[in-house]
Amino acid sequence: MAPSVHRLLRGLLRLVGEVAAECSDLVRLQPITQGIFMNPDPPATLPVRRVRFHYPVDLDPAWIKEVPEFAYAANGLSLLMPYAEPLFIKAVRSAFPLIDDDLRARTEEYIKQEVGHYSEHKRFNEIIRRHHPDVGRVERWMQRCAEWIATKRSRNFNLAFASGGEIMSFLLARWVDKHAGELFGGAEPVPTTLFMWHLAEEVEHKSSAFDVYERVDGSKLRYALAMVLGTVLLGWFAWLSALVMLRDDGRLFSPVSHWRLLRWAVSLAFELFPSMLVSALPGHRPSDFADPILLTTWLRQYDPATGTMPIWETAERTA
Repeated sequence: MAPSVHRLLRGLLRLVGEVAAECSDLVRLQPITQGIFMNPDPPATLPVRRVRFHYPVDLDPAWIKEVPEFAYAANGLSLLMPYAEPLFIKAVRSAFPLIDDDLRARTEEYIKQEVGHYSEHKRFNEIIRRHHPDVGRVERWMQRCAEWIATKRSRNFNLAFASGGEIMSFLLARWVDKHAGELFGGAEPVPTTLFMWHLAEEVEHKSSAFDVYERVDGSKLRYALAMVLGTVLLGWFAWLSALVMLRDDGRLFSPVSHWRLLRWAVSLAFELFPSMLVSALPGHRPSDFADPILLTTWLRQYDPATGTMPIWETAERTA
């Protein structure tokens, strides 16, 4: 990119940062009625919760009967996890020679959480693949894309991509926290618990990849570009996977199905894009974001003695 373009983008980010600073008092005065609270001091260590999910033998990948389209979209994200999260792990590990012992130890805990996530999603993805074999083609595209980023992009870009991916996951968790009743009403409890456990831990380690990136590079421009790329790829692959499942279940030409997907996409965009812009401002850190209440409170109920999370029970829809 030309130096003049770099200067222009940096100037725009600086201008937006100044405006945001002027408005910061208004932001602090927002009431705590939106399902979020200001963050306590971050934990000294990240717990590693060894959770293993046992799915019903007859589990239908359309595990939300009233709105199967949301299950399809969530399944698309699940299919992406065995490619995205190892990419994040490889990125932060590449920086180990450049960071101090304390940060390296905290990053190892983050890695252990990520390994648990994609390992459980791989097991869940086997169920999806049995019912919808053609998602295997989309998975091959996911794999090639992850390999391209890992091998053709720089270490610093990979770190920025991991940092941006974790922020997107955190913001997705905040959106799900706000809409959990609408989205998961009457859903099968085990896959619901899988996704809620994953999202809750994304909230918990939202700063982990960024801390490494900040120590090694920290360019907000690179971070913003990587975050945009990650958002495009996440939306594209989730949509493609959902289309395969819609086709297999005879819903591909259903206007209602596509209207629901569009409505959720627009709602999520209003959560993601303003916060993504804020996260790219100079001086902003992930710990400045407020955490959702529902997910963080539920996560505290993990039982380390039995390695179990409480099953996320959902009420049946009445409308």
